[in-house]
Amino acid sequence: YIQTRPQDEAGDSTAWFTSMREFIASYCSERFGKDWHVSPEQSLILQSGERSLPKQIQVWASRATNQSLRLHHDTSLFLYMAPRLLPADSSEDAGGLRLVNLEHALIEAGPSFFSQQPLAATITLASLNDVTDLARILLGGSHSVIAGRLAGALRQIGRGGMADNLLATMRIAGYNVTETNPFTQPINMTPGARPESPYVQRLRLLWADFRESAIAALPAPASASVDSDQILLDVEARYVADAYHSLSIEGYRVTPELIEKVRQGNWDPDGTDRSARDAMAARGYFEAHNEVKATIARILEGNNPGEELRKVHGGWYRALFAPSVQAGVLKPQDLAGYRNGQVFIRGALHVPLSKEAVHEAMPVLFDLLASESHPGVRAVLGHFFFVYIHPYMDGNGRLGRFLMNCMLVTGGYPWTIIPVEQRNTYMQALEQASTYRNIQPFAEFLGKLVSEQLERPLNHPAVAP
Repeated sequence: YIQTRPQDEAGDSTAWFTSMREFIASYCSERFGKDWHVSPEQSLILQSGERSLPKQIQVWASRATNQSLRLHHDTSLFLYMAPRLLPADSSEDAGGLRLVNLEHALIEAGPSFFSQQPLAATITLASLNDVTDLARILLGGSHSVIAGRLAGALRQIGRGGMADNLLATMRIAGYNVTETNPFTQPINMTPGARPESPYVQRLRLLWADFRESAIAALPAPASASVDSDQILLDVEARYVADAYHSLSIEGYRVTPELIEKVRQGNWDPDGTDRSARDAMAARGYFEAHNEVKATIARILEGNNPGEELRKVHGGWYRALFAPSVQAGVLKPQDLAGYRNGQVFIRGALHVPLSKEAVHEAMPVLFDLLASESHPGVRAVLGHFFFVYIHPYMDGNGRLGRFLMNCMLVTGGYPWTIIPVEQRNTYMQALEQASTYRNIQPFAEFLGKLVSEQLERPLNHPAVAP
């Protein structure tokens, strides 16, 4: 059975998507012991840092019966009666699923894997330290055709030296190996010669894949000559509407009157508002907004946007939740750095990175922001990848929108508000990018809002809902 929360609505998919991998691992272990593993192709996808759940998980087991088991929320488990099993180990990061060892999975994966899953193929190949184990398995199985395919794939991702070593090893053993390129589209080569975490590689490669869509979706930024004082005045003028919509997107029930009240300092964490969750959120938003404005001012003075964000994003987070600490709702240690547990997004197939991977990915996100020349790319991809990583236990959406607007405002665009009325479209666009690697809906959604609010700022409702 799977535990759910009392407040979850009937039909809510969150509990299932949270537990799907663990459930399947437990089911297969109960039925097959250790004599099973995920298919080689899906093993590679999972080892490449893919965090989205597939609609069907394919398991190899010698005692399987080639059956498909229907599971919850349009998902399924296919049990393939495998004539032989491959070396595999249980992966904690994959919910206990038994994944085929990397070299064996690369050899077993067919040619179509490289054309259908080029990102996973690139990342897993780049994870190899050398080709010693790969060559040993290839020689043991007399796999000369596969050796040629893997050598060609290694060369395509920028690992020419490893490709040469693999070919030389096979040929000196007497095999006639013809190198072939299994990829059917150009590949963004992974940087450097040393293997990186699959999450880091995925971040770099997706950024390179997504940036042109972001550029195409946004209007051209304003000229470089800016009036910093006027920009900050415009940011302040949009504050009430921004706070209303951003907090409402997260489910807080705020009004323009409440936002103005806490903006003017008429909020006492020890008084009647102590237990008011909405008031604390509004006050935290105000304090974080002030931190964001200070960051904008420093970037407008000439500081690098990515490097500035690297230094201050933790301060934004602390400001956002400082009122909750003052009210005794949170402990001070709750604000100490990135999350120390796993988080899940309601209704989403995408599962944010593990707590360990967060520490690997966040520095790379700031590296990418620091080296990115186009402000629209910094805004669109900065927001997307921040919530994709989900570095904190709470507040990721608000901080992601702050990051987006910090990049927009310092790049010649207006502070842009995502209306609560378009929340579903916004979330669906994020899910398309996270799960299906399609950034275009999200980029176009933001681009349309930027263009509209360039002409006319978005207002908040005149009366409370």
